[in-house]
Amino acid sequence: MMANLFSSFDPSTFSSTSMSLNWFSSMIMLLIIPPMFWLIPSRLNMLWTNLILTIHKEFKILIKNNQWKGSTLIFSSLFSIILINNFIGLFPYIFTSSSHMSFTLALSLPLWLSFMLFGWINNMMHMFAHLVPQGAPSALLPFLVIIETISNVIRPGTLAIRLTANMIAGHLLLTLLGNSGASLKFHLLSVLVIVQTLLLILESAVAMIQAYVFSILMTIYSSEVA
Repeated sequence: MMANLFSSFDPSTFSSTSMSLNWFSSMIMLLIIPPMFWLIPSRLNMLWTNLILTIHKEFKILIKNNQWKGSTLIFSSLFSIILINNFIGLFPYIFTSSSHMSFTLALSLPLWLSFMLFGWINNMMHMFAHLVPQGAPSALLPFLVIIETISNVIRPGTLAIRLTANMIAGHLLLTLLGNSGASLKFHLLSVLVIVQTLLLILESAVAMIQAYVFSILMTIYSSEVA
């Protein structure tokens, strides 16, 4: 039994042992994805292939440097990891790893740091030009440089917080409504089931949208250092 509403985000809440299950739910995908490449192509396999190809075309448009061949594979894999973790977290009694900063920040920070190191080492003048907007007044240049620097530094944090907050908000609402079901009458309980079903559909859409937004923004950040 949960002690409070936020206990649903504790990986040890539903565990019968004292072991932490933070990363166990993220490893479930390793049991799902490999058979898709070895078995006879199914409708699910064709759907997933078409989805990845569509995402690949979207990322290819955003990446300005055509010499970075294969870079869309990184962002397509990032999209797949976040999407699968978000969907797995919608099942009952499964820990949602994408609702924790330790997971989202581990995805955004290394990629952003690698882009920054690549940009400052190989295209230093281009990176300096990004700190000063074109046509800005000379008197405002020191303040604009500070603002652009701060906005650039907080990018991995904003990416991680955006994904975490969206996952937590929906799960909290589902948990809050689900806990109130025991005290409702039958006619109100039927309404609650319909509302919960609609919220679950909405959360499924949010899971896909947040994975897409996270990977798209990371792709845009990578194109700025070219």
